[in-house]
Amino acid sequence: MKARWEHRLDQWTGAGLIDAAAAGRIRDFEAKREKDRGLGWPVMPAIGLGGLLLGAGVLLFVAAHWDKLAPGERFGLVLLLVGLFHVGGALAAGRFAVLSTTLHAVGTICLGAGIFLSGQIFNLQAHWPGGVMLWALGAWAAWALLRDWPQAALVAVLTPVWLLCEWIEATYRWQGFERILTEGVLLLSITYLTAVLPGKETPARKALAWLGGLALIPAALAVILIPAFSSRTPLPLPWKYQVLGWTAAMALPLALAWCLRGKAFWMNLIAGPWVLMLGAVGYLGSHVICALGSIGSIAWGIREARKALINLGIAGFALTVFSFYFSTLFDKLGRAASLAGMGILFLVGGWLLEKMRRKLMAHLEEKGEA
Repeated sequence: MKARWEHRLDQWTGAGLIDAAAAGRIRDFEAKREKDRGLGWPVMPAIGLGGLLLGAGVLLFVAAHWDKLAPGERFGLVLLLVGLFHVGGALAAGRFAVLSTTLHAVGTICLGAGIFLSGQIFNLQAHWPGGVMLWALGAWAAWALLRDWPQAALVAVLTPVWLLCEWIEATYRWQGFERILTEGVLLLSITYLTAVLPGKETPARKALAWLGGLALIPAALAVILIPAFSSRTPLPLPWKYQVLGWTAAMALPLALAWCLRGKAFWMNLIAGPWVLMLGAVGYLGSHVICALGSIGSIAWGIREARKALINLGIAGFALTVFSFYFSTLFDKLGRAASLAGMGILFLVGGWLLEKMRRKLMAHLEEKGEA
């Protein structure tokens, strides 16, 4: 979120009161001053952890005394919790920006607890995904007002969670709904992971990239393993739901990629068929698809100078090789031979992958200097 002086500076530049060179010198001066008085690295984790512990402590306190409160007292306490943190964040905005951001984030998280506790207080038998929808709407409203990265991260999590809840509620009686769900999540995680572009490295985009990086490998495993845990009902998913589900699972992440990346979203278009192939080839064939995806991630990282994509591709390739060895060769060898082979795989393979990773990183640094 821009500071007030930045908005004023933009207005003065647009009105011709100062030229672009003077505006640049002012920004450099303010950036240096902000850096000099900025928080050290121990303070940032302390504030984040403090926000989490504060929210958890308040929720545990409420849970311990919940049965002793009357319905009116419960509802009043819920409203107090939802509003208290946002009020505290507003009061701290001009004094301690990081604390303000943390309190606003805790307030938005408490909104979800408030919504579902309100339903419990008044015994509302409603469509339960609607509670997640209201929570997501609250996060959207907070992001529209604050424009900070924690609210953007909450929006990025709660909006797809609401859509997934609606899908589960509508289709859990039929077979095959899980595949659409997991493949949509995998493609969305790729969209989040690639939200950062050269020249577009805002805190919100970095938060999306972190979410995508954390979700990518678990989502890929879910796509691969979902046939073993799919519903046993003989009823197939109706074709209308299949058309709607596949359209949403593929189109929504790609539309978001187009909004985030513009013309560069053509690489996300290639990721769409890769996700579909990963879900269609079965467990053994998935090793080949995962290896291709890892190589593609490395190539993507080289093209856009993203070290995170290269590291993720290296890690994905290592996991693919280990999974292939463990699933196809481990049981066919003797116990001693299989363990020795695994040790050699870890030592030699790890050394080769690290050697290749360092060469790629050096190549990126050379490109940056050029």
